[in-house]
Amino acid sequence: MRCCFSAHLPALAVLSAFPGPCEVLRSGARLAPALLRSASAAVQRARSHPDDLTAVNLELVTLAEDRAVITWYTGIPGTNDGLGHPLPAITEGEVVYGTHPSRLNRTASEGRPTAYHQVELTDLEPGQTYYYQARSRGVAATPTPLHLVRGNAVGTSTFGFGHSGGPYSFTTPQPPPGRHLLSVALCNDLHLGETTAGLVGGLPMLRGVGQQPGRAPYPELMSRALVEEARRRGADVLLAGGDISAGGAAHDLGEARRILDGFGTHGRDYFVVRGNHDRARNNDNANAFQATFQTTFPGGGDGSGFFAHDLGGLRIIGLDTYAKTGNGADAGGLGPDQLAWFQQRLREQPDQPTLVFGHHPLTVRDSVFPVTRGQCLERRQARAIVDAYAQAPGVFLHHAGHTHRNKRTVLVRAPHVTQQEVAAAKDYPGGFTLLRIHSGGYALNHYKADAPAARQWNERSRRVAAGLWPHHALGRSVADRNSVTAHDLSGIAAQSTVH
Repeated sequence: MRCCFSAHLPALAVLSAFPGPCEVLRSGARLAPALLRSASAAVQRARSHPDDLTAVNLELVTLAEDRAVITWYTGIPGTNDGLGHPLPAITEGEVVYGTHPSRLNRTASEGRPTAYHQVELTDLEPGQTYYYQARSRGVAATPTPLHLVRGNAVGTSTFGFGHSGGPYSFTTPQPPPGRHLLSVALCNDLHLGETTAGLVGGLPMLRGVGQQPGRAPYPELMSRALVEEARRRGADVLLAGGDISAGGAAHDLGEARRILDGFGTHGRDYFVVRGNHDRARNNDNANAFQATFQTTFPGGGDGSGFFAHDLGGLRIIGLDTYAKTGNGADAGGLGPDQLAWFQQRLREQPDQPTLVFGHHPLTVRDSVFPVTRGQCLERRQARAIVDAYAQAPGVFLHHAGHTHRNKRTVLVRAPHVTQQEVAAAKDYPGGFTLLRIHSGGYALNHYKADAPAARQWNERSRRVAAGLWPHHALGRSVADRNSVTAHDLSGIAAQSTVH
């Protein structure tokens, strides 16, 4: 089963979704050198002599005012798991850190040996700059390279770059203004039923990655780990933004329902909208597609796939961004009735604190891969939605999936609204974004799923797109997956009074 960039659909529809020649040339010029470097690195690994261990793929995943989550991998040099990746070296890991690069006088560790390291630094001070180094048995970890996008996986500054192993640096943000009211887990692209990750566009050089024999199907284990982690991180509500299944099969949607029910009650504790993959394969009938999904996840009371729900003063609007016939490869669309309903809702209460979520983004910017019209909402409808936002100061966030990446975009025509694309739950970097709502603003923090099996699959699936997937999916900067924004949200009730 192929991802949202795929060509598993009728040939003419796929050709209509292809990018233009300029877009292909631009992306090809950027991708070709990286593909050659990846192949060269694989050859060098094959020729190298085995050493003790190597510590790689260091990432500062989560950065909040009082904590940071750091991940990396330890492998055996000169080995190959069949995907150009060193075999795991199970060992202890630690992060040493401090407020001066020459005084890393604090230590945090995991407490158990592993090859898939995830260390959380706690009790940090807001607005403080910290320096850190991650180590596996004394070997300093090196960052995930994001040279293709001129990105930074490990810090909020370039301190430490040019020195193997750092130390690297980050500055904690100030917390959102006001008191905490509630927290919402934002996730998407669970793809229940998928068996191979990353069949991007059907290109032979970008082969997919499958789960190791004997292990649980990765969409199931990642979805279960997400639910567990969201609860552990204090989420009061969960929003699943489409592509819940890989192909709209009743069995896969039913399994997704069973997993999400582990978080709470549908329609009260968690809410779901459809994506283009949530349509039954070989079924161009939009009504049948809608009925299959609605049977599992009833949406609006009238049977529509869109809805509005008031949660203690927070208005949650769920959009069905593929309410149309088609094969899923073209642009998303709401349909005229849904768009009119949406515009009317915002006109009626423009100042009410409002969170909107749907599968397709309104716009896709700064993508390392060719951008096709199938990666976002149809342009005229997207423009109409942004126009509605411009007249509704209460709207503060638009959550989207579909692109399988972390990307924060401020809408210029409606600067009070942040569009947050959230990476797929099903594979690398594998997790969700926690929205923490305060009376005077909000924070967005991305978390990887922490279960051992999820850590293992996350590391394996980073090899999607010939190892270039981190350039696309992680977020080119820490700010693409962690941010704080001031906004008056005092009209929302605290979590204890929501239900």
